[in-house]
Amino acid sequence: MPSRRVFLKSSALAMFGMGSVPTWLSRALYAKDAPSERGKILIAIFQRGAVDGLNVVVPHSEAAYYAMRPSIGIPRPDGTEGSAIDLDGHFGLHPALRSLKPLWDRRQLAIVEAVGSTDPTRSHFDAQDYMESGTPGLKATYDGWLNRAMLPEAHPTSLRAISLSADLPRTLRGRNPALAVGNVNDFQIKDARLAAAFESMYGSTADLVLNGTGRETFDAIKIMQSIQRTPYTPANGAHYPNGRLGQSLQQIAHIIKGNIGLEVAFTDVGGWDTHVNEVGPEPHTGQLANLLRDFGDALAAFSQDMGDRMGDITVVTMSEFGRTAKENGDRGTDHGHANVMFVLGGNVRGGQIYGDWPGLRKEQLYQGRDLNVTTDFRAVFSELVLKQMGNGQLASVFPGFDNRRMPGLLAT
Repeated sequence: MPSRRVFLKSSALAMFGMGSVPTWLSRALYAKDAPSERGKILIAIFQRGAVDGLNVVVPHSEAAYYAMRPSIGIPRPDGTEGSAIDLDGHFGLHPALRSLKPLWDRRQLAIVEAVGSTDPTRSHFDAQDYMESGTPGLKATYDGWLNRAMLPEAHPTSLRAISLSADLPRTLRGRNPALAVGNVNDFQIKDARLAAAFESMYGSTADLVLNGTGRETFDAIKIMQSIQRTPYTPANGAHYPNGRLGQSLQQIAHIIKGNIGLEVAFTDVGGWDTHVNEVGPEPHTGQLANLLRDFGDALAAFSQDMGDRMGDITVVTMSEFGRTAKENGDRGTDHGHANVMFVLGGNVRGGQIYGDWPGLRKEQLYQGRDLNVTTDFRAVFSELVLKQMGNGQLASVFPGFDNRRMPGLLAT
């Protein structure tokens, strides 16, 4: 009875106060006496709004960079608080990313330069859609690359894919179950007596689909509640910043340590669309610096918190496209093309800049205004799918893409 089914699902959602569940939660089953084995985990972070990669990882040896950015360029490394933090004599981190330098020095952080989409769009919506679907230029793709990358379910007792977001992101939509929740604490029973009645109703129905749906709902809630009941204190003296990304990564760390079989986690953070006043009175101040400080501190705290478990974890960051090489008249930058990605983890061949640097002279720029793409973002994702997720069916994950040229970011 469709009407009864819809009523029960809607009522259960209201009763538990849960976040978005586009696929009606997942097929996760609760196994309190059989904790999952420790496996590899991929965490994807989307910087929505098109972060200015040229000010995130600064090409400080390029005269053209400073010629095009006379008021917002990050000063060459000189050891002062507002200057770039040198990495290799050519590139340097934005000064607000100081907390990431130790990860670079320990070779746990790699940077991919001039990475992006083959599609020329400068639309935030389209570019994000293409990056999450993994099919640039094709709007008809119904699922996301992270969902396609998940192997057939080997352990049906696990919650495999979770997004710390209000809605399930495009990249996790598809045939494999995935769960979106704005906050782990959203999974709470508001009325225990009503919950028991609904659980009994679901379990006794002759409708097999409805019975399975109800059982999975309550089992998933039990898993999340078991995590909630364990007070969480970050390990190794880690301190997460209070911003959205820091709090999302802390919750992901809590879920990982709950040993529920997590394989994929996703979160995003906005605010990177810096058309106006990108940089404050000093290079280490202003909108971009504030965002980057929270971004870098969150990644550093997560790595510190996870400790040796980072050997099983890879974190990748992305943004839909970069920004113009030349600053605009409002001390900001407009929509561009190529960008930068970070890859962090214990298995990462870090302390290196990956990708071919195209240069910033006028004749080297894309359409005379943007950093050129020399590494397709799918090459980075393909390596993560193959080596971190163990899925060798790359043609199915990224249809039509020649994935033979991978950057070599991961050791195995």
